[in-house]
Formats: sequence, C-alpha cells, structure tokens
Amino acid sequence: MISGSQPFELFRIYFAVIMILSITSDGKNIGCNFPPSLWCSDPLISQRCEVEQQCADWRTQVKDASPVNVTLYFESLCSDCRHFMKDMLYPTWKTLESTGIMNLDLVPYGNARETKVGDQWIFTCQVGPRECYGNLLETCTLHYEPFSTAYEIIHCAEVADFPTVEFKTCAAEYGANFTQINECAQGDLGNELEHAMALRTDALQPPHEYVPWVTINGVHTEDMEKLAEKDLLSLVCSIYQGPPPEQCNAQKQQQRSDIMGKF
Repeated sequence: MISGSQPFELFRIYFAVIMILSITSDGKNIGCNFPPSLWCSDPLISQRCEVEQQCADWRTQVKDASPVNVTLYFESLCSDCRHFMKDMLYPTWKTLESTGIMNLDLVPYGNARETKVGDQWIFTCQVGPRECYGNLLETCTLHYEPFSTAYEIIHCAEVADFPTVEFKTCAAEYGANFTQINECAQGDLGNELEHAMALRTDALQPPHEYVPWVTINGVHTEDMEKLAEKDLLSLVCSIYQGPPPEQCNAQKQQQRSDIMGKF
C-alpha cells in the first residue's frame, strides 16, 4: 500500500525519466507542447506526449486513494460556525462535490449539554431553546434527506438572519418535507437522533473546546483547525493522496509540501 507522500515521489520519478527520454528522442515528441504536470490529465494529451503507458502505471498506483473525510462539529445559531460554513466549508464542498475526493459529515450539537429525565434526553444550549431546536431540525434533516440535499437546506438556514424561522422556507426550496422534519425534531425520534450526535461529540479525542471544531480523517489539531478556517480547499487538496483534480488549481498544489509537513 502506498502512503504519505510516496505517490507524489513516484510521480516525480516517472516524469523525470520521461523528460530525459523526450530530450534524447531525436525530436520524436515534437507534438507535445504541454508541461509535464498535464501529461496524465487527459488521454489525448497522454497520447500526444507518448506517455500513455507511464500514465496508466501512475493511475494504477493511486486509483485506490481514499477521499478526505471532513467532519464539522457545530451548533445552530453559533456565529463563528455560520461564518465558517458560509465562507469556507460550503464553497469548498461545492467546488469538490463532483470530484469525489472529499467526504463531508455534519454533527449539530456543539457545546450543548444533555441530561436524562425519564425516557427523554433534555438538551441545554448556549443560546437557549431556539438553538436546541435548530440542532434538532438539522439532525432530523440529515436523517431524512440525502446528504447533499440536507446540507443545502442547513446551509440555506444558517446563512439566513433567523435560521430556525427560515428553516421551513429552506426545506421547501430543496423539496424536503418540513412537516416531517419538524415532527421529528419535536418527537422521540429527534430526541434519540440528537442524543447520538451528543455521543459523537462527547467521544472526541481530544475533547472539543470550541465550535466550529473540524476533524480531518478523524483527527483534530490546532494547526489543522487554523488551516481549515483559513483555506479548507488547499488543506483537502493537500491531504488527498491521489492525483489532484483540476479543482485543486496550480496555486493550491504549490502549497502541498508546506501543508503536508504539518501532519
């Protein structure tokens, strides 16, 4: 199994050899006017640059690269969470959604607390009952809807002036059944689903100290948090071990070595 930066070292070795061969091939490769970084980006380019086999070998080496798992632990109505979701998380998710290199998970609970009273969990939230209600709406939406739809609804609500008030409108915009979601949020199902979110949050190691709290592949560090809040796209592109998609643009790729060195 290939791990860490080994795929990229193999990539450099492949194309160092190819470049030497192209220089000594008596001009046979004159149809290739593309830089080496693009030789494997498209089958036609690979053909013109006469590196089809080398690119096939490279893809075989990295075809099983796993997506980067990004999990956001947050709470509804939290201003910092809302800013992170609006300015960083949502744009990154939309940019990479079609590439398959990023798995996103949301855990709406944050700094809430729970106590068991009879057969029900009672939740206490920093901003009060409205925030707990918002957490429950989001948790139930994640339960009923495909993730892409659920996140669109949650993002729509969280960037609104009054998230819990606008939730019904956001749900309707994306074709979700708000009545069903609301009944879940106010019933036994929502109570158990939110308890599951509490368990996930309380199981964090190290324990979370604030929100938003981001883990990458299940790991949290202060350096990682700072990078995620500054440039999540570059962070995900840097950690992904397969060939970066075109969405990870050239400027971001140049930051790979610096970022990888922090983990």
